[in-house]
Amino acid sequence: MNHAGSRRLVVLTDRTQVPVGRSLCDVLGAAAGAGLLTVLLRETDLPDDERATIADQARSAGLEVIAAHRPVPGCAGVHLPAGTTVPEVATRWGRSCHSRADAVAAAADGAWWATLSPYSSTQSKPGYGPPVPASAFAGLPLPVFALGGITAANAAQARAEGAYGVAVMGAVMRADDPGAVVAALLGEVRP
Repeated sequence: MNHAGSRRLVVLTDRTQVPVGRSLCDVLGAAAGAGLLTVLLRETDLPDDERATIADQARSAGLEVIAAHRPVPGCAGVHLPAGTTVPEVATRWGRSCHSRADAVAAAADGAWWATLSPYSSTQSKPGYGPPVPASAFAGLPLPVFALGGITAANAAQARAEGAYGVAVMGAVMRADDPGAVVAALLGEVRP
């Protein structure tokens, strides 16, 4: 497998979108089995010990785990909301950005990566937007992942517009076959 291409896809968790009869761990296991390497653990409403348990399960499936909003022990880094300060314990951190200027500022502040959203309309956040212009992704000084409305149908286009990779939540969390969705996305984002 081409690991460089696999690093161009990040899946964000949202257990509330997982179909009845399946668990978040089931989804992450299927995603890892299809070649996913990195997951962004959201579930920010849960206590830190519960998030740590989910992170342990994801790591057991072979995934690198990045914690959203606040550090979780054992995670590879933390992904911060736009405009928040970097926790002193964060050695690797990323930021949610909503404009090209936000991404440039995140890089200047020392971010390891960023998400830039919304890329297009999204079922996970109806009415969220407007989408950032395609030109916002080109030539940024850090790896930026297009987020929001990403599917296998537009992932390659996001890369062609300058995104380092894509970040996906709903298309994987809601999928009848999350492994197939991840495999299709990986096929579109490989260099």
